[in-house]
Amino acid sequence: MTDAASPQPADAPDAEVIALAGKLFDAARAGDTAVLTAAVDAGVSANLTNGSGDTLLMLAAYHAHAGTVAALVERGADPDRANDKGQTPLAGAVFKGAVDVVDALLAAGADPKAGFPSAVDAAAMFGRTELLARFEGR
Repeated sequence: MTDAASPQPADAPDAEVIALAGKLFDAARAGDTAVLTAAVDAGVSANLTNGSGDTLLMLAAYHAHAGTVAALVERGADPDRANDKGQTPLAGAVFKGAVDVVDALLAAGADPKAGFPSAVDAAAMFGRTELLARFEGR
């Protein structure tokens, strides 16, 4: 159902909301912790997800922003939430070789065996033995 004044369905997100979400996903990629923490503190979900299932945390982890990762986790971001491909933030950090992000996610309780491929699988696949050692006993 559409509103007479607009061609979009009545339950469609408003253009300003879509623009804000885009800005937040860009901030996660850039590691702009201040923008993200202000938004989450103002009520945006720490688990905001884009059309591919990537959360703010996934994007920050994949782009190697450990401080942003820690700030999002402190505000309730789920460290094990997988995207639509089954990848977790920890596996993304392993893929990128971002040791400080791996450590931040492990400190937040991320499961190295979650997702597909899991962080353990990714570390083995890419020969990241120093990361495999961090996963032992978890």
